Amino acid sequence: MTPTPAPDVTVTVIVYNDAARLPRAVASLRRQTHTNIEVVISDDHSTDETPDVARELMAQDSRIRYLRLPENSGGCSVPRNRALETARAPYLMFLDSDDELPPRAVELLLAAHRERELDFTMGAVRRIRVDSGRRSTWMPHLVAERRTLEGIEDDPRLLFEHLSTSKMYAKAFLDRHGLRFPEGIHYEDQLFSARAYCLARAFTIIPEPVYDWYIAPYATADAASISNQRHKLTNVRDRVHVQRLIDDFLVTSGHGSLREDKDYKFLKHDFRMYAGDLPYRDDHWLASFADIMNPYLATLAPGAYARLPRPERVVLQLVRDHQLSEARLAARGLGHGVAPRQVTTDPADGVTYWGDRVPDSTQSRRELDVTDLELDTRPFPSAQFRHEITELTPSPGASLALKIRTYDPGLRLPVGPQRTALLLAPGRQRLTVPFRLLPVRPGVFEGEVHLDLAKAPLPLHGFAGTRHPLLRIEHQGLSHTGLLLAPLSFPTLTTRIDHHSGAAPHHVTVEPEGRAAGRLQIRWRPAGMTARVIRPVARRIARPKVRRAARLVASVLK
Repeated sequence: MTPTPAPDVTVTVIVYNDAARLPRAVASLRRQTHTNIEVVISDDHSTDETPDVARELMAQDSRIRYLRLPENSGGCSVPRNRALETARAPYLMFLDSDDELPPRAVELLLAAHRERELDFTMGAVRRIRVDSGRRSTWMPHLVAERRTLEGIEDDPRLLFEHLSTSKMYAKAFLDRHGLRFPEGIHYEDQLFSARAYCLARAFTIIPEPVYDWYIAPYATADAASISNQRHKLTNVRDRVHVQRLIDDFLVTSGHGSLREDKDYKFLKHDFRMYAGDLPYRDDHWLASFADIMNPYLATLAPGAYARLPRPERVVLQLVRDHQLSEARLAARGLGHGVAPRQVTTDPADGVTYWGDRVPDSTQSRRELDVTDLELDTRPFPSAQFRHEITELTPSPGASLALKIRTYDPGLRLPVGPQRTALLLAPGRQRLTVPFRLLPVRPGVFEGEVHLDLAKAPLPLHGFAGTRHPLLRIEHQGLSHTGLLLAPLSFPTLTTRIDHHSGAAPHHVTVEPEGRAAGRLQIRWRPAGMTARVIRPVARRIARPKVRRAARLVASVLK
């Protein structure tokens, strides 16, 4: 009997209670253009139908092996390590059961290995949102071109790309250094990848996609990935613990020169994710978060802070100063150009600081100095204001009464009424609702606007999606458009409306955005015949003429 040839690559699929998605992940491996592979399904002692599904898959393809752990480990490391110990191929890859490999992933990464001796190869990761299907590339600037690096010092930015699943490793490299996934902790990828980067003598990056990462941003708390469980304080502790392990490794491995780059990555990526959630956390959580985070933040390189945008430095310092209510306010503006409610200028030197007083310490004065935001000198279209809804009241029909307060800390607006409008565009046409902002005191204006959602112009074939109203201010022939922050506590409002524009009926939901800045959010969902017949047909038809015909039918049937 001819012996079975050794596989070129072993791909480990880790799974736990994921019987529904495991077949999809394995199917992506069976579609690989390079077929001489070994597939190891490593089951972290699932309690659902995963064992039956895995055995059925194994029966369908002789390349598949099934490994079941005797007890649940509670993480990704143990199932990966156990599979790694049994792997028969000289090259290894890892796949999570809720993700996929693109068809040429194994072929492309293996070809790079065969060009020259490398410790690992890596490629682009496609992020795919499960709710919308939208695709984007993870860290695209790091994988934009093909290149071979002689160590991580050639490009320390790669510390941001800490996924173990985007890479194909030479097993000899892992064995030579005893490189395994750390067991008993979360964020194991970050430590494993940091070690791999530092230990590798050479690795090649290719720009082609080699991993499809499915993102479920609105998964329930018990089903969310570890990264999406940031509401748990244990999650914060785990992340800080791993960072300390990485710091220790950098020193012992002789890569201490990377510390500032690694600290910058932590501030810009890891802390930044928590910062965006701060407006949604209660006082007890915020206090505990600061107690966990602040001792570690004090150890980071000052140069790492200096590389951050000013708004991120402000949030960090407010957390370090335990000004947690102010940290909430600052966090709502991250990434959106939202101004502070108030700033204070030191009469001694003219420096402008976040908040209602000049900071006490040298560090706080350095980090809370917002002079570089140019609040009083930016061109008006790019000026920074802060628009907050202070009261939201349902009115008859599909109307809302909004009380709005605008903060102008740079004193860009003259005293007096301001020509303002609320903008909403769920379709190609925009609803514009004019109103006035009236001065309350220097730098603060208030106004009231009535928004009738039934007047929003929609396509005849309906609209399914989410929009966030904007606020526009006119001044001396120029206009400024900014986002509208909602109260985070108002209850979700849902109603069915018939639009004045003649569009089909819709269910409309008004709510605060569930993350990030917390903008006012409005969601439309078609109802009736349009939802059941017309829109499903229109989505399957690409030709413009047929789309216009579908819209005509929709207008007749509505």
